[in-house]
Amino acid sequence: MGDTRRATRGTGQPARAHRRGAVVAALMLSMALAALDATVVSTAVPQIVGDLGGFSVFSWLFSGYLLAVTVTLPVYGKLSDTFGRKPVLVAGASLFLLGSLLCALAWNMGALIAFRVVQGLGGGALQGTVQTLAADLYPLEERPKIQAKLSTVWAVSAVAGPGLGGVLAAYADWRWIFLVNLPVGAAALWLIVRHLHEPHRKPGQEGRPRARVDWAGALAVFACGGALLTALVQGGVAWPWWSAPSLALFGAGLALAGLVVAVERRAAEPIIPGWVWRRRTIAAVNLALGALGLLMVAPTVFLPTYAQAVLGLAPVTAGFVLSVWTLSWPLSAALSQHVYRRIGFRDTALLGIGAATLILLAFPLLPFPGRAWQPTALMLLLGAALGLFQLPLIVGVQSTVGWSERGTTTASVLFCRQTGQTVGATLFGAVANGVLAARLGGAGDLDALARDLGAGAAPEATRRAVADAVHAVYLGAACAAALAFVVLLTLAPRRFPVRTE
Repeated sequence: MGDTRRATRGTGQPARAHRRGAVVAALMLSMALAALDATVVSTAVPQIVGDLGGFSVFSWLFSGYLLAVTVTLPVYGKLSDTFGRKPVLVAGASLFLLGSLLCALAWNMGALIAFRVVQGLGGGALQGTVQTLAADLYPLEERPKIQAKLSTVWAVSAVAGPGLGGVLAAYADWRWIFLVNLPVGAAALWLIVRHLHEPHRKPGQEGRPRARVDWAGALAVFACGGALLTALVQGGVAWPWWSAPSLALFGAGLALAGLVVAVERRAAEPIIPGWVWRRRTIAAVNLALGALGLLMVAPTVFLPTYAQAVLGLAPVTAGFVLSVWTLSWPLSAALSQHVYRRIGFRDTALLGIGAATLILLAFPLLPFPGRAWQPTALMLLLGAALGLFQLPLIVGVQSTVGWSERGTTTASVLFCRQTGQTVGATLFGAVANGVLAARLGGAGDLDALARDLGAGAAPEATRRAVADAVHAVYLGAACAAALAFVVLLTLAPRRFPVRTE
């Protein structure tokens, strides 16, 4: 046994391969936790509300978690560049597991919402640092493999989350939704602690910036993002858009945005450094993936309602219509390397988002009421197009920076995508409700209508109104895709300035 260990150390390669495989397994487990927790609570809401009460504020179970994830991404990105990926990932995973345990012990809705925010504070570290470590572990030519694996884990977990939550709530107890995180997260944490060994980099050298933390900037970014995203998430839901709470939050958010700019200009190591937006490649990818977050709202939020209210499908079948893009997206992402090695990152992404624009424009042309295979086929094609779009941009932009800037760059990309989704949910929700109100001759709320409709039980006029509302959302999504196309075409360089490793 001792001779075997010495031989392994002597060759080096088997030991490194084993360590990297263990770390990749930990990254996939961490990604599954982050993806599941964004959706797993949704189908257990009736049981949670029945046990804890608080129906009027239950939406904060989702909003609080997503807000915490989004606003912490830039902070964790900078911290990982300053102190290394391992301490940030270990701290984030520990905080996530603590939040999960506290959620399982929650005694009322207020406590559960607060503990979901704690989970989100850890989830931000999981999302950003996992993507950054994936680029650290693999050279450029091998990154599509790990990114495709992570994309597959994210897609499958996001789709499986509601089903898993429903099963646990129905046959066990809703608290198990959070308790199951503990063994999975503990396994990921152990693998990271045991097998992730980062090379030592001295502060001030190229490999690592000086260990100065811009805590004032971090607090300002957190407060600004929290105010603006809360205004977007809760406006028109918890209170009217032009009410005092909305105006106060937007006003506070804009004032805090000015404070962020002032603080970051003076900071020696700012949380959001100016080069993130001064470099054409990073700025273009940030804007393009912000548009991706925007357009993704159309299928993920509105397609299940369309499938049930217009096509008359049962909830499980409606979920299948959406889930098919989890098959084509990772496959397309894995194969995208054969395209971008020939024509470059930018042109591959242009090809993908151009195809996505045409597919989104085709959705409003579907016949009424139509057949289930028609939107299913479009979703399969859309997943393939977006896989060809997203992965080359992430791999490409990570390859334009060194180790000391990769965490910040990756976090800025993910932050823009998350913000795009938040803005998209608000914008397209207003569009859908406006069309619905116009078609039905009064105030309309697509969410409330969807809850009230039984599968196939809606009058034809109502079904047509829902179809028109969702068609309008898909047209908006097509505009977002076209915007991403224009941004890449005009702002991104044709050849990304890839750094030699």
